[in-house]
Amino acid sequence: MKKVLGIALFGAYICAGAADLSKGGLAQAGAALQAGEADRALSMLNSMPASADAHQLRCRIYFMEQRWDEAVSECTMAVQIDGQNAENHLWLARALGEKADAASFVSAFNLAKRARIEFEQAASLDPHNGEALTDLGEFYSSAPGVVGGGNDRAQTLVAQLQKIDPARAHLLLGRIAESKKDYGTAEREYKLATTTSEHPAFPWMTLASFYRKRERWSEMQAAVQDGYQAAQRDKHAGVALYNGASVLTRGKRNLALAARMLEEYLAEYPKTEEGPSFEAHTRLARLKAQLGDKNGAWQERAAALKLAHDYKPALGLSF
Repeated sequence: MKKVLGIALFGAYICAGAADLSKGGLAQAGAALQAGEADRALSMLNSMPASADAHQLRCRIYFMEQRWDEAVSECTMAVQIDGQNAENHLWLARALGEKADAASFVSAFNLAKRARIEFEQAASLDPHNGEALTDLGEFYSSAPGVVGGGNDRAQTLVAQLQKIDPARAHLLLGRIAESKKDYGTAEREYKLATTTSEHPAFPWMTLASFYRKRERWSEMQAAVQDGYQAAQRDKHAGVALYNGASVLTRGKRNLALAARMLEEYLAEYPKTEEGPSFEAHTRLARLKAQLGDKNGAWQERAAALKLAHDYKPALGLSF
């Protein structure tokens, strides 16, 4: 009996140890994901047993790499294994939304409806998740009624967001106003977000993007500068530099500042999947080429491919 008990305890110890190793491996893969080390994260995940967490991490890596089919497949498996996890539904919704944007009309229609269902499920499972509520509100405000969109539905989320994150509530109100072409209200709400956010660099860049779409160039550049200065005081807002560089690049204004912002993001701030390192290097490569630094451009391209060897936007660069 003692021998049998000893074997059972040893087996339980081995199982617990394997679980701890798997948990630690997932944490390391997640850290690699945040650092933009796509190849390394995938390699680590491929050596682990299948799980909802592993599938979700793969989904997010493929999402960063703009591989929408693979992202949808991986997050679908995560949801099938653990359908009570709001994050699994949220990432599946995001992947479906991006796939819809790149699909034909008929396919996009069905994908968008699926995305709405997943966004709603994420918000229902975790009603205090500000990201899930914001993404659902953005879907409602941008999608046509035929797939379940509508500003009236977005408006119902505002009060809920105000209790969780007032800045997000103002941003959603701004997007609702923009979709109604009420640009005065949109501008006012975006400005209010800069005064209520714990990380004001982010709403400053949203305001700058609003000015870019309105072709209000001087105000756009001023908002980017305000966001830049806010980010320099907030090490948790590094990705705002990534966003601001995108605004300047798309507006074809002050490309030297856009390049400097990306360089600072890569060198001085914690990285995040919202601004993948390999994509930041890819964008910086384009900017350096435009600014006449072709050697620097090739170096940035190489840096991107070192992190994600088959990232198509980087592979397609030529100078």
